[in-house]
Amino acid sequence: MSLTEKKRWDQFKESGLKWLLAPAALVILYLFFGIFGRNFFSYPTLVNIIDAAYYIGFISVGVTFVIITGGIDLSVGTVMMAGAIIGGTAYKTWGWSIGMSLVLIVLVGIAFGFFNGIMVARVGMPPFIVTLGTMMISMGVGSIVSNVQSATFPTRAVEDGWFKSFFKFISEEGDTIPTGAFLLIAIVLVSHIILSKTKMGRYTYAIGSNKEAARLSGVNVVRWEMMAYVIAGAYAGIGGISYAAVYTTVLPAAGQGFELFAIAGAVIGGTSLSGGVGTVFGTLIGVFIMSVLSVGLPAMDLQSHYQTFFTGVVVIGAVMLDMYRTKKASEVRILPPSVQYRNDMTEQIRTLRQELKAASSSGDQSQVSRLKDEIEAKERELKENYLPMKAEEKAEKARIKAKEREAIRAFREQHARDHQK
Repeated sequence: MSLTEKKRWDQFKESGLKWLLAPAALVILYLFFGIFGRNFFSYPTLVNIIDAAYYIGFISVGVTFVIITGGIDLSVGTVMMAGAIIGGTAYKTWGWSIGMSLVLIVLVGIAFGFFNGIMVARVGMPPFIVTLGTMMISMGVGSIVSNVQSATFPTRAVEDGWFKSFFKFISEEGDTIPTGAFLLIAIVLVSHIILSKTKMGRYTYAIGSNKEAARLSGVNVVRWEMMAYVIAGAYAGIGGISYAAVYTTVLPAAGQGFELFAIAGAVIGGTSLSGGVGTVFGTLIGVFIMSVLSVGLPAMDLQSHYQTFFTGVVVIGAVMLDMYRTKKASEVRILPPSVQYRNDMTEQIRTLRQELKAASSSGDQSQVSRLKDEIEAKERELKENYLPMKAEEKAEKARIKAKEREAIRAFREQHARDHQK
């Protein structure tokens, strides 16, 4: 490996490698269950994996916005189910049309998200406490509105069941297409554009990185932090629609625990719980990792509680990795003289090669010859000086360590003599 390639590899390890960990883990898990599970490499299993990712995927993308701001939302799971059961009650009991009922589900999610945003951003309450309270409130509201009865949405066979085809299309021959995957990807793409291309996205990352600095820079922290919770609530509403489309019947006071899977999906995908870092594409990968676990473990004759155990292990590992990345990023790195010399020489050679390319295009042969000689001289100088400098630094480091060990040994011997006296 040349010095330039080594430098590029070091840069890749620092910045690019972390974004490949989650996709690599997803591929490894899929291959593992495919090899050791029963009938895992099949189209029906793939459909089941995608089905299991719908509603968790929507709320995970929403909660990613909140976590990037440095907050947390423990209510997205119960808000999703409260919206679904209120919408189902409106359709089944109040006589609403299915279209209005589906809109109501999203509006319920937005209302709870707006409440969370007001309490956190404007009132200044801790996000953990606010969203924990909203979790209980949404469970209670769903039960009160439905009178503690389940809500049943129309089946696919009737006319009002048209919305189910947005999440799973079943042909007359029985062929299944998980169309909800396209909707989930569309939501992810829209969210990515919001986070990377809009003012809201820039301010969301700024608030998560340093809220006070963002405020002093003129950012309306209250507005944009509140908007993150509103988006999380809206996506919880969309998740409620997807849940109703997949399962038809919604039970009261359900949804507790879904928020943990949503947060886990974001964290596994690389979103930092300390705020300021995260991508919705990473969150999508994290959600599919958990979905593969939920489908793959039964294929190995393991019960669902193993999924909870392994998801917890994966989350702890993801948080530890995030802590390590944060610690490394905050370290003040002082490059050894040999590395600094190598970087400087590499940059000079790169500049000369650009000049050589320009001279070759212009046809200036004398300039081309001069630049080639200069590049060869620089490369020769780098090759002759870098390795001896690095060896000298290594020897010096070994000498310092030897002196430290000798000092420690002398201190222990002196301490032992003093103790004997």
